[in-house]
Amino acid sequence: MAGIKNVAVQMDHVKSINIAGDSTFAMSLEAQNRGYKLFHYTPERLSMRDGKIYASVEPMILRDVKDDHFELGEPERVDLSTMDVVLLRQDPPFDMAYITSTHLLERIHPKTLVVNDPAWVRNSPEKIFVTEFADLMPKTLITRDPAEIRRFRDEMGDIILKPLYGNGGAGVFHSTRDDRNLSSLLEMFGQLFREPFIAQQYLPDVRKGDKRIILVDGEAVGAINRVPAEHDARSNMHVGGRAEATELTAREQEICKRIGPALKERGFLLVGIDVIGDYMTEINVTSPTGIREVKRFGGADIASLLWDAIEAKRA
Repeated sequence: MAGIKNVAVQMDHVKSINIAGDSTFAMSLEAQNRGYKLFHYTPERLSMRDGKIYASVEPMILRDVKDDHFELGEPERVDLSTMDVVLLRQDPPFDMAYITSTHLLERIHPKTLVVNDPAWVRNSPEKIFVTEFADLMPKTLITRDPAEIRRFRDEMGDIILKPLYGNGGAGVFHSTRDDRNLSSLLEMFGQLFREPFIAQQYLPDVRKGDKRIILVDGEAVGAINRVPAEHDARSNMHVGGRAEATELTAREQEICKRIGPALKERGFLLVGIDVIGDYMTEINVTSPTGIREVKRFGGADIASLLWDAIEAKRA
């Protein structure tokens, strides 16, 4: 077990998760099954005092039982450098609070192995990291200049507009060439977000599905296809997308081989990429999901593969 005894999980509160599709739950349950002791804490409990990183953690026991999936013990303040592994698993938004937590966790990594590497998580936002592989992507614009976005839509026809640091399909809009709401939409985005926005060429293949491919230590290990609801442009499952079994195409295998070395170089042990048709749209490194769905459809036990990789890294 590579000397692993104690695993802390920085996450949204365990009571709020839907265990049927939650990858953090799957990862934590596998750790428990391997005999590791779990400790739960939420990001606001993280502190730095005189150069040491502390958190108020609660011993956690998990059960794969709906509505009865966890027990938490009494909270205790611990020096996180005494943990063997910290799973960095809270959901975005990827805001300054999130970025600050990566600065703090960077102080204990890699002596305490933080998964994924906090410095590289901070430096690899999902919708910006992917632009390092521009030839594998649809046409993409990052800006908050309305004139640039209008020019882009005139060229592309249909576009997808979304927040640069959003997640889970929130704030994703499909704007057609003759959509008269674009100006209002850009005004709203300008009021809601200080950051640039991202506009991408609309890919009609999204009606066939938006494939989530999971990579462990740079190698593709499983995938599911997420098909959007009839009247929605988004395929995210919590907004009505439907999961279905799938296999990797030759093009998708090519994409994974291209990006694999960059993932390994950055110490990303768990990554989820999104592929529509022949194009990759995001590289998710913060809290990628899809582990339970892959296994449910007869695919690999990715949680087990991940802990094999963590143990090898610790060794």
